[in-house]
Amino acid sequence: MTSPLRSRVAALAAAGAVLLTGACSVANTDGAAASDTVRIVLPEEPPTLEPCDASLSPTGRVTRANITEALTERVPSTGALEPSLATEWSQTSPTTWRFTLRSGVTFHDGTPFTAAAAKFSIDRAVSSDIGCHVDGYVFDDSTLTTAAVDDSTVEVSTAEPDPILPLRLSFVEIVPTTTSATAKVREPIGTGPYRIEAWNQGVSLRLARFDKYWGKAPDYAAAEYVWRAEGSIRAAMVGSGEADVATGLAPADGAGDRGVTFPNNETSYLRMDAGKAPLNDIRVRRAINYAIDRDGLVASVFAGLGEPAAQLVPAGVTGHNPDLKPVPFDMERAKALIAEAGAAGVPVDTPITIIGRNGIYPKAAEAMEVVQQSLTQAGLKVEIKMLDVNAWIEYLLGPVPADVGPVLLQAQHGNQAGDAAFTMASNYGSKGQQSSYGTPELDAMIAAAEQASGADRQSKFASALAFQNDQIMRDAVLAHMKGIIALAPNVKYEPNAATYDEMRLSEMHPAG
Repeated sequence: MTSPLRSRVAALAAAGAVLLTGACSVANTDGAAASDTVRIVLPEEPPTLEPCDASLSPTGRVTRANITEALTERVPSTGALEPSLATEWSQTSPTTWRFTLRSGVTFHDGTPFTAAAAKFSIDRAVSSDIGCHVDGYVFDDSTLTTAAVDDSTVEVSTAEPDPILPLRLSFVEIVPTTTSATAKVREPIGTGPYRIEAWNQGVSLRLARFDKYWGKAPDYAAAEYVWRAEGSIRAAMVGSGEADVATGLAPADGAGDRGVTFPNNETSYLRMDAGKAPLNDIRVRRAINYAIDRDGLVASVFAGLGEPAAQLVPAGVTGHNPDLKPVPFDMERAKALIAEAGAAGVPVDTPITIIGRNGIYPKAAEAMEVVQQSLTQAGLKVEIKMLDVNAWIEYLLGPVPADVGPVLLQAQHGNQAGDAAFTMASNYGSKGQQSSYGTPELDAMIAAAEQASGADRQSKFASALAFQNDQIMRDAVLAHMKGIIALAPNVKYEPNAATYDEMRLSEMHPAG
């Protein structure tokens, strides 16, 4: 098939190659002397710093491992699970895990970290009614039973055996018992190396080094975050010395030799509102997939910063199915399926709304315009509504607001935990927090995979992904993405697969 994007691909790809020349270095050493404050410019302001929502990227990239910490932490480069606020853990029964807690840890308000705080934080994030994102995303709204055995020991029990419970708990940020148990908080108190000093909403956020931090003190005394929607402005701020780090850049933003390219562990996709006509007909969902030219989209709009994808679970994550291939671009097949569905009485002329998110990745609006053109050509009526993150989250977490009809949600999914359990139940389960559709058959397959271990776990999750693609096809998965950040000459930082979700200030150092 000849893509409508092909005429623009060569020029844009060449431009991207020029802009990324020399972008393999993670530090520049020819700049001014380091300041005691690292200045970071983001695509968007965090909607909140509520710790139980830190599994949302805009919140987590500021909060996780900076302001708050968890019992355990996963090393992005190796996948290993390491101690954080817990020093060791063991399984004492098929459904119970015991954690030994680190001593000498103090919260930012001066109170000591104890098992009571660990129990409180887990209960608040997983078993309360305040609607924590981590509950649905990580724990699939399951029930945990916690017990503070003594000041330095906490036990966590599950209804069914859970072989990856210590990994799941790496997403539960620990807060003091004085934190509200009935409502979310905007500015949390944590145990991390930085505390919140000032948040001037809409302008800037400043963190200050916590002098009583239990671990190694970070190099920078403070971190200041600002946000600018335009990637070219973010890149220019690093070039002019106004910022030290800029995230979420595209090749065309002009980072030049200060740009660093890295695999960011994110998969872009369109979530279909498969419970509403015409998206409730699998022929229409298949047509949408055939109508999208993933190769052209990656080469032109994404300027090569990605790889066409077939599934939300990327390679390297337990459960990834290597046999799944991206849906090929076939506009004639897409048109035929739409026509077939229409002839069978499916209301294919019902307007479909693409709900997009500004800044979710570079050229987010342009990507949705390309998708709109393709779906219109296939025979559907498609509108675009671009939203900022706060309004967009209402569509992500559901229930979908009633002010629109069937929705295609522009979304991006990262699985930094390394296990398909953090994708399947929340995204594809019937009751998943980010799911728009599910079936009893797929629910059963996911449940069986979650209780399996080793090779059996890999096989069961891979089969569930294949079933989803073949029998349900709820998504139009677009691409496994790559990212670009810009670094000033005076800052040394090596981005990794978790950078989009948690940007650790302790890993930033003055260069030279």
